[in-house]
Amino acid sequence: MYSILVLQARVNSSRFPAKALLPIAGMPLVVLAARRAANTGLKLIVATSKEESDDVLATTLYDYGIECYRGDLLNPLERMVEAVLGYDDDTVFVRLTGDNVFPDGGLIDEVIKEFQEKKLDYLCCNGEPSGLPYGMSLEVTKVKHLRESHDCAMDDYDREHVTPYIKRKFGLAFYKKYASLGKGHLRCTVDYFEDYLTISKLFSKVPDPVNVSGLSLLEELETMSEERMVSENVPDLVIGAAQLGMHYGITNCIGIPDEKETEALLKTAINNGVQYIDTARAYGQSEGRIASCLGAVWLDRVTIMTKLSPFTSVPLRHLCDSVQAYVEASVYESCLKLGKPSLDVLLLHRAEHLHACDGKLFGHLIELKKRGMIKSLGVSVQNSDELEFSMANEHVEFIQLPFNILDWRWEQSKAAIVQEKQRRALVVHVRSIFLQGVLLSSDDVVWKKANVDDPVPIFRWLNDYCKRYECNDIGELCIRYVRSQSWIDGLVIGMETIQQLERNIKVFQKPLFTLSQLQAVEYSRPVVDNRVLNPAFWTNQ
Repeated sequence: MYSILVLQARVNSSRFPAKALLPIAGMPLVVLAARRAANTGLKLIVATSKEESDDVLATTLYDYGIECYRGDLLNPLERMVEAVLGYDDDTVFVRLTGDNVFPDGGLIDEVIKEFQEKKLDYLCCNGEPSGLPYGMSLEVTKVKHLRESHDCAMDDYDREHVTPYIKRKFGLAFYKKYASLGKGHLRCTVDYFEDYLTISKLFSKVPDPVNVSGLSLLEELETMSEERMVSENVPDLVIGAAQLGMHYGITNCIGIPDEKETEALLKTAINNGVQYIDTARAYGQSEGRIASCLGAVWLDRVTIMTKLSPFTSVPLRHLCDSVQAYVEASVYESCLKLGKPSLDVLLLHRAEHLHACDGKLFGHLIELKKRGMIKSLGVSVQNSDELEFSMANEHVEFIQLPFNILDWRWEQSKAAIVQEKQRRALVVHVRSIFLQGVLLSSDDVVWKKANVDDPVPIFRWLNDYCKRYECNDIGELCIRYVRSQSWIDGLVIGMETIQQLERNIKVFQKPLFTLSQLQAVEYSRPVVDNRVLNPAFWTNQ
């Protein structure tokens, strides 16, 4: 079966103009990317636009003996289809981008081999699921699927990103040979000037930049990365950012951390493999502080989950009268504060908004997703009823709910969650695992605010299980209990200091509890009512 390799490149970029022609290892970036990728038996074509600004790129490629196809600037999908016009439908199509210089012929051959042996229709090597850095990526499909995608593309998002239709039709399949490396937290693309400086420095140490393997480059890249706290990534630790933008939590005595502390906390978390940061429009300055502390390069290394405005000050009648305007204002404000053209994940702050205004509120979010403003949608739920009707909506891809070691409210829901996760892609994150810090407090006054008049039996029980399960403190017990739940994908934990982050990351390296240990906790734990587990019922916060 014949195969063709198409490298997508342009001179101008809204992020970093003229990057394709900047020199790395003595040659333009796009030429280095093309030559490294072409170390295989595939036919190579670089696809760019007909714009005058790309004339110099086309000339440069010609000077280096690299074939170039030029097409519509605004329709990369059409450009790809036209670049392979003379090839049979069953030709294997490999797509790379010109700002990624780590992929090499050896990696491409490996991915194509698995694509053919497993008789797949789509396969990608990309990021955390593949165990490789962002930028060491490629996609493999067939020319016939590319052509069908062009004929069936629904919107500009499909045409710009080339393969969304194919991924919707056939699903995501990842090349996982290197998944155990766990290097998905690293970055080796050239999207920004900071990236360019890093990659230029790396290649300056390499005597043979065209033929050196991507894995060798990966070893060098890791030596240039910031010091890590632990050897294993912590992808299921989600940074709760409410504390970064407002005074949050019944036991929070520190307040909002300053800019320097916030930046160190977030960057250290990302360097240790944290994949998600959780924020919201309602979390004060949180969105803006995340953006100002991280900047574009770091924001690209993590998924930001934010929440739609809860519209607490807007009467439902007024909200429904202008629902599209209210929704768009919240989405655009989040984009502006985060400095992102689109939102990675947007959750409804209130599950009731899933059906608000006869479904028009959530319906408009679905429309914004189709337009590329939102990548994934989800719901923050408070109880089992909200969970049930949220899971029933196929457009809900993320669910966030409160859960902790004393929480019995989800016992009847666990099986349904597992069943739904087996049926489709659904991510479940839990918050309030310390019950807003109450479980970590020995202050009777704090517990009384949470409607517990006599916390002594709870203290005794928590400390007893700390000793039984060899936990250093109650915080470790709470984390390990929640992490051990098979239906949970991530734990949202708020932190104000880098020391708290370090303690939590180290706890995430500890082993999970066994099924018998979990059952012992659940059979013996003190019974508290919903007035304790739901902070909405607390007094004098």
